[in-house]
Amino acid sequence: MKALPFFILFLLSFIAFAQDDFLAKRYFEDGDYDKAVVFYEKLVEKDPRRTDYSEGLVACYQQLERYDDAEKFLLNALQKGRPYPTFYIELGYNYTLQNSLENAGEYYDKAIALIDENPNYGYGIGFRFQKYALLDYAIKAYSRAMELNPKLDYNYQIARIYGEQGNIDKMFSTYLTLIRAGKSSMSNVLRNFDDFISEDPEADNNLKLKTVLLQNAQKDPDVLWNQLLSWLFVQQKQYSSAFRQEKAIYKRMDGATIRRLENLGDLAMEDTETEIAKDIYEYIIANTTDEVIKLNAQLNIIDIQLLDADENVLHSIQKQYDGLIEIHGYRSETLQLQIAYANFLTFKRNLPEAAIEILKNSLQLPLNKRGTAYVKLALGDILVFDKKFNEALIYFSQIQKKLKNDVLGQNARYKVAQTSFYKGDFDWALTQLKVLRGSTSQLIANDAMQLSLLISDNSLEDSTQTALRKYARADLLAYQNKTQEAIAELNGILLDHKGEKIEDEALLKQGELLESIKDYTAAALNYRKIIEFYGSGILADDAHFQLGELYRNILNEPEKAKMQYEKIIYNYQDSYYFPQARQYFRRLRGDSIN
Repeated sequence: MKALPFFILFLLSFIAFAQDDFLAKRYFEDGDYDKAVVFYEKLVEKDPRRTDYSEGLVACYQQLERYDDAEKFLLNALQKGRPYPTFYIELGYNYTLQNSLENAGEYYDKAIALIDENPNYGYGIGFRFQKYALLDYAIKAYSRAMELNPKLDYNYQIARIYGEQGNIDKMFSTYLTLIRAGKSSMSNVLRNFDDFISEDPEADNNLKLKTVLLQNAQKDPDVLWNQLLSWLFVQQKQYSSAFRQEKAIYKRMDGATIRRLENLGDLAMEDTETEIAKDIYEYIIANTTDEVIKLNAQLNIIDIQLLDADENVLHSIQKQYDGLIEIHGYRSETLQLQIAYANFLTFKRNLPEAAIEILKNSLQLPLNKRGTAYVKLALGDILVFDKKFNEALIYFSQIQKKLKNDVLGQNARYKVAQTSFYKGDFDWALTQLKVLRGSTSQLIANDAMQLSLLISDNSLEDSTQTALRKYARADLLAYQNKTQEAIAELNGILLDHKGEKIEDEALLKQGELLESIKDYTAAALNYRKIIEFYGSGILADDAHFQLGELYRNILNEPEKAKMQYEKIIYNYQDSYYFPQARQYFRRLRGDSIN
């Protein structure tokens, strides 16, 4: 019992100390240095050996321009036995702030000299010099430490400093030496290269890296240089050049790098470089012995063919699918074939019944949880196409329950909302959408917010929801690829519900459909109407972005495209499209994009 008062006193003292620590840091972060300095002085008095408290106190003095107090404190600390080496740098920096460069240099040199006593000080001293952008001193510290103890290796830090100094040639050569010696991973180095390499093949840094890589490749025919050149060409979106490097890597690695070729093909596809993507997939088909990889490449080529397919092309694709089904049959290992074929039959051949039968048979295969979810998701989509809404909802709900916190489960929940919207059950759709606003997938969250606002905004003014029902019907027609009917239905909304909130939604949807049938002039007119009449509405940024994309990708009017992206940058900074708009704007302006 006698120990209890002592324990309580100790606990209270500990709590007070922790509170001082918290308040000191909080006031400093908030820029309230007058208050922070009071708490740091107390902390240093209580625990003078804590360097973070000492450095916090010095930083407060300097922020308050109490340089004499900082100097007095640091000189006192240095007079004590075995002072912390970075205090010399802190004192030197205190002189730098007062423009007393001679005194500053004296203490910086003293810090460097300490490395002779213990080379292990090199990292801490070098890092502190880097903190204050004293880069030449940092290189001196790291280099001296390595000179005294060859087991130490600070070349990675030195390479970063060369980059900060703008000494790009030395930076590249130092990083490449590290990779070649196996002292740094390629992924770490490439992350650093990212800050200096742009999409422009003629940019100075790009040319420097290309030159040094080619020089190394000539001296030392290591596959490493092919891999780095391939990476550089991908950054520059020169997929044909990257493909040449990847073929060389594939041959020299005895086919062990087929996944790299797959990834390159996928990147080219994402950037709509379909011709080179097709060449890559055809190379994979001709060279791989892996059945699944070959099938994926064949399916990717079919996707490319479907981008601009007339009836003759569709007939040819049907034959390709028949051939693939004959080879692979219906197996759990080739599920992607069954789903792709079912989607083709539904969305390109208007044969949903045959597709539904294929996927229901697929569900009888031995599948894991995610495999089952993929099939049910595709099956639900086809049932919606066939207007079998209730059956589709059953499948979507099953996925949602089985994979609650998975993106697949969230996607299924969104499809429940979308299907309910098509049915006209707007209340249940809203219930699902409210949950999805916090989705981990930004795309799902954004789509959920858009559909939620569409329903709620157009239910307030019109309790009968007449216009909303017409819009849902048009949206379903668009989903069923009945584009002309969907455009006509939206036209009816624009005529019968002029001036109502639904108008901007109808204009945007119709604009997208007009683009799909290549009526670009009419599509641009729709987007301009939204900007003119609904400039403060929630779809204004969508209209600016769609119009910018139309000018950039189709109409070849880069100046007009740039104007649309600029509007988003300055007027819609919280827009989902903001990052893309900024990137495209800078690219069109001629900036170097990293």
